[in-house]
Amino acid sequence: MGLVCLPAAARVLTGIEVLRADSFNLLQGKRVGLVTNATGVDAALRLTADILYEAPGVQLTALFAPEHGIRGNVEAGGAVNSTTDPLTGLPVYSLYGKTRQPTAAMLEGLDVLVYDIQDIGCRSYTFISTLYLVMQEAAAHDIEVVVLDRPNPLGGEKVEGSLVDGDCRSFVSQCDIPYIYGLTVGELALYLNASLGCRLQVVPMQGWKRSMLFADTGLPWVPTSPHIPHAETALYYPATGILGELSALSIGVGYTLPFQTVAAPWIDADSLAAKMNALQLAGIVFRPIHYKPYYALYAGQAVHGVELHITDYPSVCLTEVQFQLFNALQELYPARIFWQEVTPAQWSMFDKVTGSKRYKSWLVYGPLDDLLTAWRRDADAFCEKSAFVHLYE
Repeated sequence: MGLVCLPAAARVLTGIEVLRADSFNLLQGKRVGLVTNATGVDAALRLTADILYEAPGVQLTALFAPEHGIRGNVEAGGAVNSTTDPLTGLPVYSLYGKTRQPTAAMLEGLDVLVYDIQDIGCRSYTFISTLYLVMQEAAAHDIEVVVLDRPNPLGGEKVEGSLVDGDCRSFVSQCDIPYIYGLTVGELALYLNASLGCRLQVVPMQGWKRSMLFADTGLPWVPTSPHIPHAETALYYPATGILGELSALSIGVGYTLPFQTVAAPWIDADSLAAKMNALQLAGIVFRPIHYKPYYALYAGQAVHGVELHITDYPSVCLTEVQFQLFNALQELYPARIFWQEVTPAQWSMFDKVTGSKRYKSWLVYGPLDDLLTAWRRDADAFCEKSAFVHLYE
């Protein structure tokens, strides 16, 4: 295939490229299982699955598919089936269907499991839950794990949110880490392995800095899911995604701005924008917006609200924006108890995503300050506790 034109600035080398430059030394003579999807690519957008399949001395024998499938052909939340990869002819074992962790039969005959998936730096994104369960099973079966590192689109300096209460552990809160955890996937694997104890090796990137956003890397972006089409979208996912679990407000999913809006048919856009801007939240401003979602919530209906614009990324508290928006709407529309439209199943998912059953009551009944105090309680301690796994300055 032809080479993709990249920015003139120095480019970050991802783990797969560093591994290749070292002649795949870590995998020589080993029977390899690869956990990957459409985001596992090199800078020329060639899939890691195809690279390892053709790599001299590497015996790629099985593929393991997380949410969205090996080649990105399954919608969000859709079950992934075990099948045969049409291009390599290798078996594809689903990790997002009847089982979400590799079974003994899937692992039989393997020497090493390689993980190469682009994440977006949020606890609720299911790829890191897959990583956790893969490492757990690898430890149980004494199989080596190699993580090919990739950039965290949110950078390595932003940490937000509390840890997970035991009764809210789920596939969207599998790891007991803050909602925004400020680590690359390789660093996260090292952190998790302190309790899992598998035989782990991380292939670090070259050229990545903790202050970098994805746009600074010189790398092409492959959508991590249908509603994260651009790297910039990943910045907004933690600002509205938790609120989106309630399905009472459009967050731009089904329109051209996924995760960048908060809107509904009954909102006065100018009033909400004025109220939010009056808060003078650091690093973000709000613009009135009007649109009709093409699908999903309020499909075909005119909705009104605000579009989020991040103006200073280092200073913005991404996850707190949605809590402030919910509170502002309750103050603007005290007679409209819009949260009563939320089903018990949606509230349950809200609990799982936030990692605690306590936030629902604070969100609905207040005070907001109590919610924010609890939400912020673990971030500083996690930064100190996780510093030992930092691979980059």
